[in-house]
Order: sequence, then structure tokens, then C-alpha cells
Amino acid sequence: MRETSYNYRKNFGLLFVFFAFVTLLYLVVIFAARNYTVNHIDNEFTNRKSEIFDQTLVPFNDFFQNRIPEVSFYQGYLDSLEAGKYSYSVLSSYPFVKQIAFYDMLFSNDNRELTGFSINGLNIRPKTLSIFTITKRGLNKRYITKREEMGPYNDELNNMGIKVASYIDKLQSSSKLTDRDILQIFYSSQPGRITYLNIPRITDLLVYKDIMDRKLDQIVNYEQDMFVFSLDPTVLDIKNIYPNLYEKIEVVPIVRAPVTSEIKEYITEMPLPGALADYKLLFHSSESFISKEVNRSFFPIVIGISLVYLILLVILYLIYRNLEINGRLFKLQYDFINNLTHEFKTPVSVIKIAGNNIKSAQYLSDDERIMYGNILDQESDRLNNLMNKLLSFSQIENKTIKLKKEEIDLNSFVDNIVASTQLKHTDFRISKEINVKSSLLADPVLLTSVFQNLIDNAYKYSDQKRKILDIKIQQNKKNFVIIFKDEGIGISKNEFTNIFKKFYRIKSQYNQQGSIGLGLAFCKEITEFMGGEISVKSEVGKGTTFTLIFSV
Repeated sequence: MRETSYNYRKNFGLLFVFFAFVTLLYLVVIFAARNYTVNHIDNEFTNRKSEIFDQTLVPFNDFFQNRIPEVSFYQGYLDSLEAGKYSYSVLSSYPFVKQIAFYDMLFSNDNRELTGFSINGLNIRPKTLSIFTITKRGLNKRYITKREEMGPYNDELNNMGIKVASYIDKLQSSSKLTDRDILQIFYSSQPGRITYLNIPRITDLLVYKDIMDRKLDQIVNYEQDMFVFSLDPTVLDIKNIYPNLYEKIEVVPIVRAPVTSEIKEYITEMPLPGALADYKLLFHSSESFISKEVNRSFFPIVIGISLVYLILLVILYLIYRNLEINGRLFKLQYDFINNLTHEFKTPVSVIKIAGNNIKSAQYLSDDERIMYGNILDQESDRLNNLMNKLLSFSQIENKTIKLKKEEIDLNSFVDNIVASTQLKHTDFRISKEINVKSSLLADPVLLTSVFQNLIDNAYKYSDQKRKILDIKIQQNKKNFVIIFKDEGIGISKNEFTNIFKKFYRIKSQYNQQGSIGLGLAFCKEITEFMGGEISVKSEVGKGTTFTLIFSV
């Protein structure tokens, strides 16, 4: 009859599909993450410029909103000395202000003076004009008092005069100056310069209106101050708070044409406001520079994705290893069942045959009766020993067995085991050497099982002409050392880690039938259960040595 082969089904195809799917998903996610990072950096390059723009214009906004209005505190009575102090403070604090022109002016109805700006009887003329610049040596001053030298600076005077006169012409006695009026009338912002007339009091403005309406008979003169701030946007301090995005930022004329380059660049721009409107902020980054930022941002993403991918691969490996372990366990258990079946089948068959012979025999002689009795007794003991071994192993693993320790006289204990073994195996030569000073505290039943298993193995795995076993027991201050040394076939070193595992059998011509792979595992479990240790040394073809160690 052909023997049926049983295999544990391992669905490696499903594992391969899972691996391929996870790998494909990993590559797709990496690709998508790369595209996302590139798009994100592109958007950042376009959007983050506004923050740099705001930071760069902080000094300009402070100058326009806070420092220029300080002139109004003087109520129009600055002289050239005070104007110089104020100008030095501004020029030294704001490098983009390259020059300040200070007009010390008179608003009057004295039409005998033909200089300056005149409309409807209101005459606006400068008494002096002071030009301030700053150098490494400090404040540089230039004063213009001659009317003919003021010509190049009259445009600002005329423009301001027209705005003020237009406002005064519409002024009512109940009118009040609003912030909007102040910004529109007394400020003039043009590309490259800001003009500021210090804000007159409303009463002074009403007097100016009376002058324009010809209501005053006497000559009146009112002092006013005007500053013209010339600006150079190219010296603005650019606050590049994103050096990872923008390789170069510069202030350039707004009409400057793009510069062509062989190197591919990312370029964006923002026009400057107000008096800086002739210029813009130009942001440059080369493709290689942006690529570095893309790689820097992409690196932690790819690390995270790869970590998840590795975790999935580890899970896949654990599933694979579990399948392998389950396969081995299946094989071990299948072999165990087969071997256990043979173990039970042989004595059961012998008992059945003996029983049938006894049943069918009409007469049994004394010799036959004794023979059949011995057969039934031996096979029953064989079955009983097998059942006890399985039961004890199960109890030890489930921790339901109770340890019954007794004082064991090792001399008589070993003598009894050796005597019973030699009755069973007359060709087995066993020598013993016992050198102890006291008794061993252990469970005698369990210890007998260990001795019997090791002795049976020594007999089973030895050639017919070399069935030899030496048993040595020694005692030192700490331990009892029990040594079983045979001259059998030996065990390969690569089997040392497996021989104490359940259901494991070494493949050899000595182990084809009758072993269920529990003997050494049973010895190890019992020895450790009693608080001892077991170890093995062996050389193939020369023999094996098992060593038991128990505490004194």
C-alpha cells in the first residue's frame, strides 16, 4: 500500500502578491510625495515673498508713519540748526534716505516779494533752503539763500503750494482737519521722494483763507517748514527670512527687462509702494538651489514612508516565518502521531496476538503460559511507560505536576537502575563511579525517568559492538555533577540546539521507528523542573556526553 504524504499548505503566492502590492504602493507614494514636495516648494517660492516684502519695508513704514510726522511737533518754528539735528537722526537711522531738503518758509500777504509761489494774494516763499546729506565724517550741510540758486527746488514748492491753496479755498470756518486731509494735502509722495509740509493749525489756515479772500488790511507773516526726503530704494536692507527658498533678492528698477541666462532660474517679483514705486523686489533662485530645498524637504517624508514600508515588510516576514514555524510544527506533530501510532501499534498487536493464541489454544504448557504471561507483562509495561511519559510531559508543561522531593542515596539509586537495565539488555556494558558525601534532594520518580531515558538513548544510538556507558557522579561544594558518557554514533554540533525540542528526531538509521521525539525534551523539562541543568557534548562517530547539574 502506497504511503500517503501530508503537506502543510503554505500560501506563498498570497504573500508574494502582498509584497508586490506593498512595493508598488510604496513606489507610487514616493512618486506622489516627490511631486507634492516639488509643488509645495514652488508655491512657497511664490507665496513667501510677501513676508520678506513686509519685513524689508518695516524701516520704511516706520520712517513714513513715525519719523516724518515728528516735524509737526515744532509747529513750524524749526531753524536750520534744529532741522540739521532732525535730519542727522533720520539720515543715520534710515540709509535709504539719501538727502533731505529743508525749506524755512513764510506764508504772507506781502505781494512785494515776487519770489516763491503766489495765488490770490497768498504768497508762499522760502527764506532759506538747507540741503543735508550724511557722509563718513558726519552730517554735510549746504545752505541756499540766493533766490536764483533755488530754481531747481521750486517744483516741490509749487506743487505743495497748489495743493494747500486749493484746500484753503474750500475751507469753511467750521471745518476740521481729518487724517485723510493731512495725508492728501500736506504729504506729497512721488517716485524717489516724499514732501511733507508741517501741518498748520486750523486757525492759521483760516487766516490764510482770509488772505486769499482779501479780508486782511495789514501785512501778516506765518512761518512754515517743509521737508523733501530724497530716497534711494536700492539700499534697502532686504530681510531674507527664507534663505532656503531665495538664493538672491535685489532691488531693481521696475522697468528693467528680464536677464536671459543659460541656467534655468525660478524668478518672482513684487513692486515697491509709494515713493519707492519705481523699483521692485526681484527674487532669484537657480534650479539646482531649489532642488536642494526640495530634497531637504523630501528627505523626512521619504524616511517616514520608508519606515512604514519596512514595518509592512517586517510584518510580511513575520507572517512568512509563522508559516514556516507552523509548517515545521505540523511536520513534527505529524511525525509524532505516526511514531506514536507505531509505538502503540506494536505492543497492542503483540498483546492481541498473544491473547488470540491463548484464546484459541486447547492446551497451554507451563512454558507457554509463562512465555505469554511475560509477553503481556512486558508489552503492558511498555504501553504504561509511554502513557506515563506523555502524561508527565503534559503535567510539567501545564505546571500541574507536584514535586515530591526526598533524600536520595545515589549509590543504591544508581545500582537499582543499572541492575534493571542489564537484566533487560544483557549486552549493555555499564560502569559507574560515584563519589558523593551526602544524599541528593530530588523527586525519585522524575529522576528515575531522566536516568532511564538517557540510558535507553545510549543503548539505542550505539553500534552493536560498542554498547558502552560510563556513569560518573561527583559532588563539590555547590553542586552534584552527574555524567553519562557513551561511545555511540554521536551528535552533530548543528543539532545541539534542536535535540531538546519537542517532537524533534535526528535522522539516522537508528531512528527510523519507535521514537516520538520526546525523550531528551522530557529530560530537559524534568531536570529544569527539579532546579537542575542539562547540557550535551558530542563528536560524531566517537560518542556523546550528557551532564546533569543539581544544587547541593
